[in-house]
Amino acid sequence: MVGSGRDALWRFLALYGALYVAFGVQSPYLPTLLASHNLTPEAVAIVLAAGTAMRLTAAPIAGRLADRLEAPKAVLIVCSAAAALIALGYLSAQGFRLLLLMCVLHSAALAPLPPLSDTLALASAAPARSGVRPAGGFHYGWLRGAGSAAFICGTVLSGQAIAEFGVNVIIWLNAALLGAAAYVARFVPMLLPRTVVREPEANSAIQGLGALLRLPLYRRIVLVAALILGSHAMHDSFAVIRWRAAGIGSEIAGELWSLQVAAEVVVFLFAGRPLLDRLGPAGAAMLAAAAGTVRWAVMAETAWLPALAAVEPLHGLTFALLHLTCLRLLAESIPRQLAATALAVYGTVGIGISQALLTLASGPLYDHFGARGFWVMAAICAAALPVARLLRDPGGDPN
Repeated sequence: MVGSGRDALWRFLALYGALYVAFGVQSPYLPTLLASHNLTPEAVAIVLAAGTAMRLTAAPIAGRLADRLEAPKAVLIVCSAAAALIALGYLSAQGFRLLLLMCVLHSAALAPLPPLSDTLALASAAPARSGVRPAGGFHYGWLRGAGSAAFICGTVLSGQAIAEFGVNVIIWLNAALLGAAAYVARFVPMLLPRTVVREPEANSAIQGLGALLRLPLYRRIVLVAALILGSHAMHDSFAVIRWRAAGIGSEIAGELWSLQVAAEVVVFLFAGRPLLDRLGPAGAAMLAAAAGTVRWAVMAETAWLPALAAVEPLHGLTFALLHLTCLRLLAESIPRQLAATALAVYGTVGIGISQALLTLASGPLYDHFGARGFWVMAAICAAALPVARLLRDPGGDPN
C-alpha cells in the first residue's frame, strides 16, 4: 500500500516511534539485564562487544540483500519480527554461552532496522532541494527528530517499569514494540529513491560495496562521518565520569546530558534543513566539524558548569546537522540499486566502526591524560574540515 501526503507522514511516524521506543527501552539497560543473569563484568563486556561486532557485519549484509531483491520493506518487516521473537529468548537464557548467543542473534536482527527504515523514508520524503514542496508531505529530519524523542521516552518508560516490575520487563517491552514496528512497516510507502546517476555505465559494471567505494563523493561522506561522529566516543564514555570527578552531581550531569539530546531533536525537527539549505552540504559539514572542535576543546580545558551548558547543545550540529547533510548527499548521489547498501555501510563504517575504535582508544587516553584527552577528539574534528569542504552537491561536483 502506498500512502501520500500526510498519510505517509503518519505511517512513517508510527514506524519510527515504535522502532526508537523499542531501542530506548532496552539498550540503556541491557548491561543490567545481563548482570542480573549472574554474568561477571568481564563477561558482560564480552557479550556486548560480540553484539557490536555482529551489528557491524549484519547491517551491510541485510542492506545488500534488500538492494538485490529490491525489497527493503520486506527485509525490514522480517528483521523486526525476528528481533521481537529473539528478544524473548533472554527470558530463559542462563549462563554465558546462551546469553552470548542471544545477544549475537538479537543484534543481527536489530542492526538492519535503522538503515532500512531510512532507505524507505528518504525515498518518500521531500526532495533535498530547497524551495520544493514536500511530495510526501514531510521532510526526513522530522522523522529522525521524532525518533530521537521516542528514544528518550522509551528510556524513561523502561526506567519506571524496571522500578515497578524488575529488569526483565524490558524484554517484554522491547519484543512488543518490535512486533508493533513489524506490523506498521507493512503500511509505509515503498517508492523508488530519487537519485542522480551521472555515469550509468558504472552502475552495471560493478555491484555492491566495490561500486560504492569507487564513488569519490561517497568515500568523502563516510570519512567525514567517521571523523566527526567517531569523535563523540570519548564524550559518550567519559563525560559523566569527568563531570562527577569535578564535583558535578548526578542530577546536574543528567540535565547536561539532556541538553545535547534536546538540541538534537530541535535540529532534526526545525533548524537542520534551513541551515543545510543556506550553507549547502560543504558548509554544513564544515560547521559540524568546527562545532566539534570547539566542543571537545572546552571539555578538555574546563568543567565550569556554564561552559559545559554552553557547549553541550553543540551536539545538534556535531550529530544531527551532519547526519542530515550526509543523508541528503546519499539520497542525491547513490544509484537506486545500492541505496540500502550505502546507508548500511555509512551507518557501520561511518558511525559504528569509528566509534568502536575511538571508544577503545578513549580508555587509555583518559587514563593517561584525563580530560586533556578530549584534545585528541578536537584534533580529529579539525582533521575533518578539509574533507568536509569537498562535500559538494552531486550536480556541482565533477567527481
